[in-house]
Amino acid sequence: MDKSSSSEVVSNQRPLLAADIVLQNRYRIVRQLGSGGMGAVYEAVDQRLDATVAIKETFSVDDRLRRQFEQEARLLAQLHHPNLPRVSDYFTEDGRAFLVMQFIAGDDLAQIISQQPGPFPQNQVIAWADQLLDALIYLHTRDRQIIHRDIKPHNLKLTASGQIALLDFGLAKAHAADHSTTQSAHSVFGFTRRYSPLEQIQDEGTSPRSDIYALGATLYHLLTGIKPPDALTRAGALANSKADPLRPANEIYPLVGSEIAAILNEAMALNAGDRFASANEFRAALRRVGRKALAAEHAIQSSVSVVSPTPVVKSARTTDPFDSYSILKPEDEVFRLPRPNRKPVVFAVAIAIILIIITASFPTGLLDSFSRLLESRNANVTRETNGATSIHRVKNEPAAAKPATIKTTPAAPTPEANRPSELPKRRSRQNKSNASTVKPPPFSIAP
Repeated sequence: MDKSSSSEVVSNQRPLLAADIVLQNRYRIVRQLGSGGMGAVYEAVDQRLDATVAIKETFSVDDRLRRQFEQEARLLAQLHHPNLPRVSDYFTEDGRAFLVMQFIAGDDLAQIISQQPGPFPQNQVIAWADQLLDALIYLHTRDRQIIHRDIKPHNLKLTASGQIALLDFGLAKAHAADHSTTQSAHSVFGFTRRYSPLEQIQDEGTSPRSDIYALGATLYHLLTGIKPPDALTRAGALANSKADPLRPANEIYPLVGSEIAAILNEAMALNAGDRFASANEFRAALRRVGRKALAAEHAIQSSVSVVSPTPVVKSARTTDPFDSYSILKPEDEVFRLPRPNRKPVVFAVAIAIILIIITASFPTGLLDSFSRLLESRNANVTRETNGATSIHRVKNEPAAAKPATIKTTPAAPTPEANRPSELPKRRSRQNKSNASTVKPPPFSIAP
């Protein structure tokens, strides 16, 4: 914090600590990180743990404020949040009060702004805002409510992992959460005009809505690249029936958008009652805009894919994120084609191969001998069949075979002699019977 912005006059300020000075026989000062009207911050080495730490020194000589600072140091040592530095120690030495905190390497946002002036990417700023609001929710909802009261780019530092860290609790104020938020906590150390709300500048007490104003002013600066006018100047303009000097953020930088600009205006309302009631409400408003922007981006991508000449194949089903590797989910048979039955083809190919092997294995002479053997076999069967038929005919026709041996006796004729006309008929019937019993020779396949 600049001396010109402090609400407390610093008296009997001692010279800053030089490098290699050891405090408490433990902390060796490495270098000065920064200083202001109310204190200084040093990089130091904890020689007991061999770890780098940050040491905050307060310049106040008021005993009451020193006791207050010690109580708040003990309170801050109980905080555990990824976007807040850990407080590990508090001590006094040679009439000075020191607070030992986690050291976060890197540049703060004020240094980055000075090196790269201009608006920051909106998506990045909104992501930082979400992290900072989560930290404020954590601070504001504790049994002993903590109000930071000094949110500004100088106290925001990027960690090695890309997260944003809220530093410097030198102006922090703690009180019971059920107390009145405008009367129970008063400014102790000071304020920063460009980012502090009117009630803090006028020493009328601070509340969680004071942090909301400071964060809104910080986001305004990051998104537009311009510092917002201080609350006191704005109040004076309105008191003189003039327009509010705070221009909407989208008028300064159109890419901010009207919705984000409206959220920033509500967060930076001069009257605390017109601001978001809590950090949770502030974060919810930013997240609604973020969801709308994401939906709009998806709609644009969908429209581009529709007009694109390259076809885009999309599944009609809702994709389960576990489909790709879940061993519990059965296979989906909806889009599977029936497998062709290849058994007939395989069988036919096997038969063809066997025939080819047989044909190649047997020579032509052997096949001819086999054919002649079949022909002789069929001829023998035919002769045997014809011989059997002839024998059967001889047995059935004894009278016809020996006609000369038949003798007639005129004196005693037989009954057959009296019926000479029946013999030809009987022979005819026998011939028909024998003809029906004769089998044709078997069919020969020999050539």
